[in-house]
Amino acid sequence: MNIQPAVQFAEPAALADPVVVPEADVAAPFESLDMLAFESVVLNLEHSLRVHAKHHFFSWTQGLLQSLIRHDLLVCALRNGSAMSFNVECFSTAPAEPARFNELFRRDPSIVPGLVAPWEEGRFQPLECSAASAASPASAALWRELTRMGADKVFAHGTHDAAGRVTSFFLFACRPGGVSGKQAYLVQLAVPFLHTAWIRTQVNRASETPGTRFPEAHVLTQREQEILKWVYHGKSNYEIGVILEISPLTVKNHVQKILRKLNVQNRTQAVGKAIELRVLNI
Repeated sequence: MNIQPAVQFAEPAALADPVVVPEADVAAPFESLDMLAFESVVLNLEHSLRVHAKHHFFSWTQGLLQSLIRHDLLVCALRNGSAMSFNVECFSTAPAEPARFNELFRRDPSIVPGLVAPWEEGRFQPLECSAASAASPASAALWRELTRMGADKVFAHGTHDAAGRVTSFFLFACRPGGVSGKQAYLVQLAVPFLHTAWIRTQVNRASETPGTRFPEAHVLTQREQEILKWVYHGKSNYEIGVILEISPLTVKNHVQKILRKLNVQNRTQAVGKAIELRVLNI
């Protein structure tokens, strides 16, 4: 099977010069993976099976999955019915606003279909893209935000049904040097599990009534919510202490209380669960 090393598309051209990662480059890393990489793969696949809610998904993708596929922003696009439209949601622990990225994708619905086209033409091989001129103000704004984050390389891959129609699509925004044949192989391993985990979160969320608030949403004090907001923005205990004019030890004690109240193990899980429970308004 002969795959051209690069595939270009004319419309909708939200991203420029997508490159299909050749199958040989994707398959080659299998034999070169060391035991540590194999262990990371197994741990991530096992952890994906425990994802049943949005905060689980956030904790996994922005925690353990980072050891396998390093990224600054993850974009999850789920096909909406038979039309080429997608429900898009973004995840990041960087000091960026995921809601801002969600809005950019909403304003320019051509971005995801623009990547799906060369992905399908390249026989569903992972795509590598870089920041370039955009076809609309919304996608230009997207690249400005990614460039500001230093994540101006995008790695894209998805899943499809038996008829070859895309069902979901995932974009990993990475820093330069974070995309390689090895990464392409790891993404191919991870994306089917990303898809099923993401689907489970959608099924569970569909059963919730609009405006539902969970009991945990009322357990954090105003000060704890304020501290958790700065944790979300990547601030250390010392930095939060300077901002709020309290000692780092006081901040640490508040963080420990937040972890206990939300029944989580670390700061990343706390942020994820707080977003899911609507405790953290971001």
